[in-house]
Amino acid sequence: MKWTQLPLGPLQTNAYVIENEEKQALVIDPGSEGEALVKWLNEQKLNVLAVLLTHAHFDHIGAVDDVREAFNCPVYIHKNEQDWLADPSKNGSSRFFGAETISARPAETIIENEQTLEIGPFKLQSLETPGHSPGSVSYYLLEHSIVFSGDALFAQSIGRTDLPGGNHDLLLKSIHQKLLELPEDTIVACGHGPTTTIGNEMDSNPFLSGF
Repeated sequence: MKWTQLPLGPLQTNAYVIENEEKQALVIDPGSEGEALVKWLNEQKLNVLAVLLTHAHFDHIGAVDDVREAFNCPVYIHKNEQDWLADPSKNGSSRFFGAETISARPAETIIENEQTLEIGPFKLQSLETPGHSPGSVSYYLLEHSIVFSGDALFAQSIGRTDLPGGNHDLLLKSIHQKLLELPEDTIVACGHGPTTTIGNEMDSNPFLSGF
């Protein structure tokens, strides 16, 4: 398996593409630039099996329908944000000056609790990590020692909690009880910025001390 980080859109939101040797793929958080993203996926000769969303803020969902329509694949989202895709007032695209209003079709698959997701040859553990938003989910691939954390945990930072549904204490609880319990060598593929590791953030993230 290999994975690729693709920063997209004005906020440089990281989309991630996970693929195997047979060119089957998953796309996590296709946030923007749908036409360019679909073109890149086709150039790589990938067969996208599903789109996984860590949460439904506008900068993470802007290209959802483009990818879904191009590859006829389902979208996965947590139940607490299942109605955000179609609602610009909830996904935030109506709140930010200069942001394009975004509305996407409902997701085909609703994540209702923590579970193992088996999508084709891929096996991921969904971890409920609310706080940045009420339906934030992280996707953990145990066999490959990587977690896709969305906007919960960043290198040397954590997600903002001043948006509707945000909760600072809950975010810290999610990080400590779900993410920091993973092995220290686990790669953290963040929603924005560079990757890091669980060990690095345990040792030096200034937002996590004293919790």
